[in-house]
Amino acid sequence: MAPTIPPRLPLLIHARLVLPDRVLPEGWLLVEEGRVAALGTRIRKPKAAVVIEAPGKYLAPGFIDLHVHGGAGADYMDGTPEAVRTANRAHLRHGTTTIFPTTTTGAPAEIARMLTACGAVRESWTPADGARIGGVHLYGPYFAEDKVGCHSKAGRRAPEVAEYQQYLRSGLVKIATCAAELPGAEKFYRAARAAGCLVTCGHSNASWTEMARAFAAGMRHVDHFWCAMSSVPSLRARWGTPMQGSMEQFVLAEPEMSTEVIADGEHLAPELLRFAWKMKGASRLCLVTDANRALDCPPGRYRFGPQESGEWFESNGRVGLVPGVGLASSIRALDHMVRTMVRAGVPLEEAVRMASLTPAERVGLGAEVGSLEKGKRADLVLLDERLQVRQVWVDGAAVSLKAARRSGLGKQVLGEAERD
Repeated sequence: MAPTIPPRLPLLIHARLVLPDRVLPEGWLLVEEGRVAALGTRIRKPKAAVVIEAPGKYLAPGFIDLHVHGGAGADYMDGTPEAVRTANRAHLRHGTTTIFPTTTTGAPAEIARMLTACGAVRESWTPADGARIGGVHLYGPYFAEDKVGCHSKAGRRAPEVAEYQQYLRSGLVKIATCAAELPGAEKFYRAARAAGCLVTCGHSNASWTEMARAFAAGMRHVDHFWCAMSSVPSLRARWGTPMQGSMEQFVLAEPEMSTEVIADGEHLAPELLRFAWKMKGASRLCLVTDANRALDCPPGRYRFGPQESGEWFESNGRVGLVPGVGLASSIRALDHMVRTMVRAGVPLEEAVRMASLTPAERVGLGAEVGSLEKGKRADLVLLDERLQVRQVWVDGAAVSLKAARRSGLGKQVLGEAERD
């Protein structure tokens, strides 16, 4: 394990550099004042630089998670700064350096508390707090009634202007989700677009026609592809014949649309992961975790959403489950998702892109983070030959992964190298 590096010293790392379009063997990357100063196969060593020799290992940009509910025993909807920091620290040790805490369904007061807690952590953030908050993903509560999944049904509703305007005015919300078929959805999309959000459709049974109207109103992304979304058979049950195109067909047919997959090896089979990658390409497909509070915790019973009122689910150590219902989000982090995509046949550089540059571009952060490029923030992750996380840097400063491991609210059972 590399020692903590004082950020005032230049940092020079020798490793395989994972670029957006290729892996550069025997590369060097120089960090100065928290930014990437230079990279390539030959770099002159500055005076007093700290040199880390890591030949054979992979240096990648820090991962960016657009859709994540918690970890290490904490859910963001617990609504406290302690819960936010606990989850952020858990994801940081898995290589996620920028995170978008994600709401569940819930009462307006519960969502407001979550936003307040995230805002407090973001305002006072240091690397010791875990992954940097890029913004909040307003995900619940605007879901279709028949697509609520593991979320609380009591907490779902159609969008109401007074409510969501309050959330958007906070300045924290950077991703905003609503089922396209709900009354008031198009007005919500326009408001979220005007607020600078990535506008998404999720937990929806929308038809092609409803998706087209949503697209005209600013919607450009669909949450966790194939999960809690419409299909041709579901629309036949809703509308009868002739059968209509669903969210799947609309996303695949419209070049401007992006989507995301939960590549935990439990939600989607390898052929579906390869299919999504081939159809949308690495520049329009994001890897997300959708991770819940059971990340890095032992198998058992947990709440999804607020600790006081969330729905119960079971973790079997591989995925979350609601008995008699089905999957209840993942218990894995983005490093696991990258490994799963590579095992499915996706080149490493494209798997990493889908966990870094692509999500950064979708939320407007591509100029700051997401790739190893001169001038960008030195948010970095060092992976070994098995793609296990060995070191993480935030703004060029090394993070103590051991300390991050001890910070969780729940008992953590994974060792330094997670066993897949």
